[in-house]
Amino acid sequence: SIIRRQRQELKILIAELKDRDRELNDMVAVHERHIQAWEDDRQKILALAERCSLLSSELNERNAVIKSLTQKLKVLESQHNDSKITLENTQQKFKELTQKVTDSSAQCQALEEKNQSLHCSILELSAKTGQLQAREQELLAMLQLKDKALIETTDQISEVTSKFKTLESALRTAKSEEFSRNREHQDLKLTLNDVMVQVNKMKDILSEKMKESSSHQEEISHLKQENGCLKSELILAVEEAQRKDQLYQFTKSKQVRIEKELSSLRQVCVKQQRDLHFLHINLDSSEDSR
Repeated sequence: SIIRRQRQELKILIAELKDRDRELNDMVAVHERHIQAWEDDRQKILALAERCSLLSSELNERNAVIKSLTQKLKVLESQHNDSKITLENTQQKFKELTQKVTDSSAQCQALEEKNQSLHCSILELSAKTGQLQAREQELLAMLQLKDKALIETTDQISEVTSKFKTLESALRTAKSEEFSRNREHQDLKLTLNDVMVQVNKMKDILSEKMKESSSHQEEISHLKQENGCLKSELILAVEEAQRKDQLYQFTKSKQVRIEKELSSLRQVCVKQQRDLHFLHINLDSSEDSR
């Protein structure tokens, strides 16, 4: 009975030892799994550390790129401001040139109107001079007729005097007629002199008007040349303003592209910072668990 009891106890001990052995095997397996998991976590941590260093270097590069792009953006903003100031100055100059061209056109038009009026005056004076010259020709013809008549009368008087000495009364009459004709001849000469003086005055006035008209023509041609120069300068200023506007639009589109690229880079940096923060949290938790 003692042996039987001892055998029973040995069986119980053997069963208990088997249970202990099984528990120890399970604990060893669990421990090996823990070691393997720790090794895997260690490899992951090393990979994450390497990736973290790569991300840090990439982040530094991206930060350098962002700094350079920020500097470029500042330079572009300064260029944009300079372009804007230049555009405003060009617009102001364009307005001044437009006003100057308008004033020159108005002055040219006024001079053309004045020249037209002077031309009309010259035509009137020319017509009046022609009338006076016609009147002069008529008076000269009348004077020639009077001279011829006077010559004929003198011949008749000489004939009457030689033939009819007895006709003193007729001679007195002829002498009085001759005196009246001489007086009329003198009056006609005085009238002719007055007409010639008036014609000379009209010729002087006409020459002065012609000189004034030529000076006005020269001034109008000079103003037309200046107007053409101003128009060419205006066209050049408009072309320069268009080129500045195109440059401004190109700079604006380039700035928009740079801003888009910067916003995308910021989003990438934010995502990378989030991933890096998450990796740090995982690293801290893995260290705590280890």
